[in-house]
Amino acid sequence: MLLVIENEESAQYLKEALTVKGPYLVSVEQDVCRVFEVVKQSIFDLVIIDLSLDPHQIGGVVKGIVDIDANAIILGYTDNMFPELYPEAVQLGLFDVIVKPIDGEGMVFALKRAIEMRVKLIDNKRHLSILKEQNSSFQKQNILLAKRIEESTKNLSRLYEDLRATYLRTVLSLAQAIDARDHYTHSHSEKVAEYAVSIAREMKLNFSDVEIVREAAQLHDIGKIGIPDTILTKPSSLTPEEWKVIKAHPLTGAQILEPLTFLADVVKLVRQHQEHYDGKGYPEGLKGEEILTGARIIHLADAYDSMISARSYRTVPFSKAAAIAEIKEKSGTQFDPVVVDAFLKIVEEL
Repeated sequence: MLLVIENEESAQYLKEALTVKGPYLVSVEQDVCRVFEVVKQSIFDLVIIDLSLDPHQIGGVVKGIVDIDANAIILGYTDNMFPELYPEAVQLGLFDVIVKPIDGEGMVFALKRAIEMRVKLIDNKRHLSILKEQNSSFQKQNILLAKRIEESTKNLSRLYEDLRATYLRTVLSLAQAIDARDHYTHSHSEKVAEYAVSIAREMKLNFSDVEIVREAAQLHDIGKIGIPDTILTKPSSLTPEEWKVIKAHPLTGAQILEPLTFLADVVKLVRQHQEHYDGKGYPEGLKGEEILTGARIIHLADAYDSMISARSYRTVPFSKAAAIAEIKEKSGTQFDPVVVDAFLKIVEEL
């Protein structure tokens, strides 16, 4: 249905022309004040407005119609053609202009094009509305999914930490049991961990690295699980074959811990904790910077505790002063000088 807004003089002419040229139902409104009420009551495929009306009045009518029906397509109708007509029509918000006398094919084409534009506008807005609804639904689903993922991640993190703590407690208990096999080495790993952490902090290692040093120090002797008591607690000197068994314990310890992937960094320190700075240690004969800093720290802490503690092969321990002197003497050979310097700064606090 078409709505024609024009003065009384040309109303009948345009209505007849539109009725004859196409199968259109035409409603004519000559009272501009009633136009908005008419548009509110009925849906029009097209609105045609007489351009002989006052331009300010036309602009107000066009705006008011579009405010009521955002998909409205409005054509202008005029008796006279002049150069400024189309720019002014566009400025007023009109889609096109029909010029009298009405050409049959030209008018049908203009009306058809205008109505098709309205259909496209309506379809586009309908599709846009559907897309907005779908997008809103997707956003809600994404938010819900993100929350579920976050909750699942937190649960997995808690489970992982619980599992990690359980494994670590089990392994630490095993390490303590190894220390307890010989009353001379009771709490040895705990003391080594205490000394190693103090040295690591003095060397300004970050928190994560300090914790790796702590765990590695607690587990550094776990490979001794495979050493017979006859060798581990032997009061006399070891034979070359027995020394070979002793020297295998860093590798054995690393092999025991390797399946626990969360201890990957700890495993490296356990493997290297008996390497000497000058390359004369074991199991691989690494030297200098080839040895991880944490392993160099643990090696000194391990040696210090062994010196100041009684052992089956040495029932009288070193005095603290003698142990410090021994470590100073071996700085640069068995021990890393940087680690020795850090040790000397905190040794009185141990």
